[in-house]
Amino acid sequence: MKVRKAVIPAAGLGTRFLPVTKAMAKEMLPIVDKPTIQFIVEEALASGMEDVLVIIGKGKRSIEDHFDSNFELEETLRNKGKNELLKMVEETTNINLHFIRQPYPKGLGHAVLQAEAFIGGEPFVVMLGDDLMMDKTPLTKQLMSDYGKTHASTIAVMKVPHEEVSSYGVIEPHGEVKNGLYNVASFVEKPKPEKAPSNLAIIGRYLLTPEIFDVLRDQKPGAGGEIQLTDAIDTLNKTQRVFAHEFKGKRYDVGDKFGFLKTSIEYGLTHDQVKDDLRKFIIKLGKKLEAGKEVKLVLNNLDKIFSENKNTKGS
Repeated sequence: MKVRKAVIPAAGLGTRFLPVTKAMAKEMLPIVDKPTIQFIVEEALASGMEDVLVIIGKGKRSIEDHFDSNFELEETLRNKGKNELLKMVEETTNINLHFIRQPYPKGLGHAVLQAEAFIGGEPFVVMLGDDLMMDKTPLTKQLMSDYGKTHASTIAVMKVPHEEVSSYGVIEPHGEVKNGLYNVASFVEKPKPEKAPSNLAIIGRYLLTPEIFDVLRDQKPGAGGEIQLTDAIDTLNKTQRVFAHEFKGKRYDVGDKFGFLKTSIEYGLTHDQVKDDLRKFIIKLGKKLEAGKEVKLVLNNLDKIFSENKNTKGS
């Protein structure tokens, strides 16, 4: 069966970005001039998705507005001959996008369960907004290619530093099938580094068979007291095979402040309107920081020499 539907959970509270997320959807934070969720939608479309469901919560109306038409803005741009800007605005409206609310933030597994009626017994993909993926072939499309061969659920994973595994769901691989596709013995949500079965971490792209909903309906709360999708996938793996696909492209983590800043800078260095000025600014700033480092080193050495002389005189 063809994979043609995508689910984007976007109902989280965004507490790591407070205070801005008190009144603004985290998914609308811009990377230069494009909201993070638009990158996810674009990946879905580039992978051949025909319908995209965004699961939202309270305070996320701006996501709906962003992908809705804005007649006044479009007419103003058209009348002023600003055709490039008009094209950019219209690109966010010509999408078969659907929205549903998650009434309570009970975890990723609970959010995905809200999509059951929309999916209607088909295989589908789940795409998390904290991970932006860059590769010649979109990661979602890579998972779809695997599904075409195995007809089984396939989860995207990537190697991370071992000390960071407690921030992820992690797989226990049971042998590599071919070219970075793994059989999986178990899936573990946020293990302690010393107990982690590997450093292959789940990175926010899932291709799932509809049987996952049967599991999610009975899934007990796990880490953080929430219904974890990783736990449900581990249960599913006991009755039907679930594979892991190792992603070898570039992953940008925009789920925390530092990752968001790094992504903004790297993307900015590719953006036609700002890349040259940004590059000059970074080089200039780097020289200032390096100079500051040298000055600090000299002052520290002077302090050390002064202290040594003072101790010598006193003895």
